[in-house]
Amino acid sequence: MSFCAIAYAVVGNKHEEIEEKTVSLKDKVVLITGGGSGIGADAAQAFYTAGAKVVLNGRREDLLSQTAAKIDPTGKNIAYVAGDLITSLAVEKFGGVDILFNNAGVFQPQPFLEHTQTDLNGYLNLLRGYFLMSQSAIKVMQKRGGGAIINIGSMWAFNAIAATPCSGSSTAKGGVGASALPYLK
Repeated sequence: MSFCAIAYAVVGNKHEEIEEKTVSLKDKVVLITGGGSGIGADAAQAFYTAGAKVVLNGRREDLLSQTAAKIDPTGKNIAYVAGDLITSLAVEKFGGVDILFNNAGVFQPQPFLEHTQTDLNGYLNLLRGYFLMSQSAIKVMQKRGGGAIINIGSMWAFNAIAATPCSGSSTAKGGVGASALPYLK
C-alpha cells in the first residue's frame, strides 16, 4: 500500500504546494507522539494499514496499550512507551526511524489573563517535547539516509478565536511551526 504525500511550504498564512509524489510505507518505522488516542491513534492505524511498523508514545500507558493491541494484537509490528525513550525503542525493536509524527497536544481553553505560570510551563513543555523529539529522530534518520517529520500544529497558532480562548496552546503550537523551519536547511 502507498499514499500520496503533498509537501507544503508555509508562508505567513498561505500554503504553497511544493511537491507531490507517491511513496510506499511498507516496513517504514513511524514514531507517533500523542499516539494513545485521537489523531495519533488514527494516524497509527493508517500507517500500520499501509504496512509501516509503528511506535506509539504518550503519557498514559493504559491508552497506549489499548491502542497498540487494537491495531496489532500480535504486537509484531507495533510497540509503545510512556515517557521519553521512544527513539531508542524504535531502534531496538525495528532497527531505526523513518518518520516522526509529532502529534502530542493539550487543549484547555482559558482566557489569557487566567493562565498561570504552571499552565504556560505545561504548554512550553509540549513545545520542548516536539523540539527534542525531532532532534533525537533526525540523528537516527541520518543513519538511514533521511526521513520525514510531520508536526501537527493548530489553526489557533495563527488565528485567534474569541469563542475558544487558548493563548497558552496557541503559543506552543506557534512555536511548533517556527521550530520546523530549521529542519529544511
